[in-house]
Amino acid sequence: MKTFVRKAIPEDASFSVPLILEAIGDIAYRLTGETNKQAVETALMKLFIRSDNRHSYRYTYIAEKNGTPAGILVLYYGAEAVELDLNLSSWLNEKKAVRVSLDREAHLDEWYIDTVCVHPDFRGSGIGTALLTYAEHTAAEHGDSKLSLNVETKKEAAIRLYERIGFSITEPWTIIGDSFHHMVKHL
Repeated sequence: MKTFVRKAIPEDASFSVPLILEAIGDIAYRLTGETNKQAVETALMKLFIRSDNRHSYRYTYIAEKNGTPAGILVLYYGAEAVELDLNLSSWLNEKKAVRVSLDREAHLDEWYIDTVCVHPDFRGSGIGTALLTYAEHTAAEHGDSKLSLNVETKKEAAIRLYERIGFSITEPWTIIGDSFHHMVKHL
């Protein structure tokens, strides 16, 4: 079975958003300002079809297995995150009339894997590896040497997986009050 990774389009929202929500969990509630799952999904759909935030289709990549969507990757350059998060904060402030600031998730000089998630029907078939390899190639094509991600400190199996493929824990990180390891792979 052939795996192909392509840039997402707005029409990929219905496939991508449930996987984004699964991957980022409770963080989605803070990013959308919503309190129930259906409202969070609706808000993420709106953010996905916009072009100016970290969960936009512009920063999402779809892995397909024999033409069927199988997984997603949300990837952007750390320096871009500043503007993306300002736009997201502005959207939230207008929506909720509450001043919201978002935690920085990456250093300015690294490509950041915000989200990677494989559809349950395709888990264990190499989709995650294909997406992570795509992220490496994207960073390298832009002449950059650092790829990063954050993983919850409790997710020991994920930490071992990332270490096996060349990521190293570089520092503690906090996102919305939760503890993460910031992991970097030097390319």
